[in-house]
Amino acid sequence: MTSLLIQHADLIVSMDDNDTRWTDGGIYVVDNVIQQIGQTEHLPQNADHTLNARNMLILPGLVNTHHHFYQTLTRNLPAAQNANLFHWLRTHYPIWARLTPEAISISTKIALAELMLSGCTTSSDHTYIWPNGARLDDQIQAANEMGARFHAARGSMSVGESQGGLPPDEVVEQEDAILRDSQRLIESYHDASRYAMLRIVLAPCSPFSVSPVLMRESVALARSYGVHSHTHLAETLDEAEYCITTFGKTPVELAEDLGWVGPDVWHAHMVHPGTDEINRLGQSRTGIAHCPSSNMRLASGIAPIRLLWEAGARLGLGVDGSASNDGSHLLAEARQALLLQRVTGNPAALSAREAFWLATRGGAATLGRDDIGYLAPGMAADFIGYHLDTLDLAGGAVHDPLAALIFCHPPKVDLSVINGRVRVQDQQLLDVDLPILIERHNAIALALARGELQ
Repeated sequence: MTSLLIQHADLIVSMDDNDTRWTDGGIYVVDNVIQQIGQTEHLPQNADHTLNARNMLILPGLVNTHHHFYQTLTRNLPAAQNANLFHWLRTHYPIWARLTPEAISISTKIALAELMLSGCTTSSDHTYIWPNGARLDDQIQAANEMGARFHAARGSMSVGESQGGLPPDEVVEQEDAILRDSQRLIESYHDASRYAMLRIVLAPCSPFSVSPVLMRESVALARSYGVHSHTHLAETLDEAEYCITTFGKTPVELAEDLGWVGPDVWHAHMVHPGTDEINRLGQSRTGIAHCPSSNMRLASGIAPIRLLWEAGARLGLGVDGSASNDGSHLLAEARQALLLQRVTGNPAALSAREAFWLATRGGAATLGRDDIGYLAPGMAADFIGYHLDTLDLAGGAVHDPLAALIFCHPPKVDLSVINGRVRVQDQQLLDVDLPILIERHNAIALALARGELQ
């Protein structure tokens, strides 16, 4: 057994139901589990590793509920800078068709590095295109090397243009192959135990790129193994029009008809549900990944997250993209969520604490976890720390340290502990040669866009 002791934090915010907070606080960890938390003087005074957290705010690690790691390779493409979702996708599909196993691996590491430096300790990812021998195994290995807690979604597309879908035929897969690989991945990798570092998710891409048959069989397969399911839904008005024209149903009605609601399902975006649909989603405890930056970037609209939350839906945040956000900074996404809700005219539409709740407790619930998201004995040792005496927070943290992280410029995290292991210290990602990783990533990005990737 190894122990870790955090001492003398200016403030620890637990994000538990009672909003418990400690000044001059500390956390005592054995292996990967929090054993004690409270004021420093009441905790053990010795451990295998001790960190002084003076002038720091300690929080639960942030949870990212929706992303596309591979898209870090196609950020900011000029042809897609002013596009809506369908135009944006059609621009990118031919480029993504050139992805290789190395491209998947390197982009996973880049996305996770950015997420971890922003305070994220747990992330889901939704990769739905697997060309040239790329497999989810490539992502899983990369995430393991980075030391991140990972919900790996086996995404898929099966309906190409010739069958009335949006993606070109060259990037879709056969449905029987998708289901076989999904079963293989669950049996090979899924860890249902408490504190699991890796869980598998089944994630057909969207109503306009997979068939109703695959949606039904995928969610049935997931439920037979007790794993969760994920897809995009109700993101744009174009999608709504496609669903009504093709299936005679709205996106939410289609999901309900296919069995894609409930406490083991979560949908990305949910920008355009109807009023009655909001209530039904809440009653079924369906999860929603709110992705404000992506929705703004693609002009998709403003998701009614307050109404979904009040109706009972599980609600978390997703940075999404990366090429529809062009960033993977989860703390910045929490800030964006607060600001976007307020542009509707209500300055109290979302508070700073509520934004943090979405990024921690809400994200954990959305992914179906009860071992992360807040700090308490028996919870996973996933927590982050920010120095309060910095330029970004000057004049703000002295009044309300927690809210300052939302209202002021979102800084990089100064400390990140994931599963009891220090992964970021002094804003530096440990055990990762980031300059070399970035250099290779940029080379792949250029070659991919130019059609020169080997």
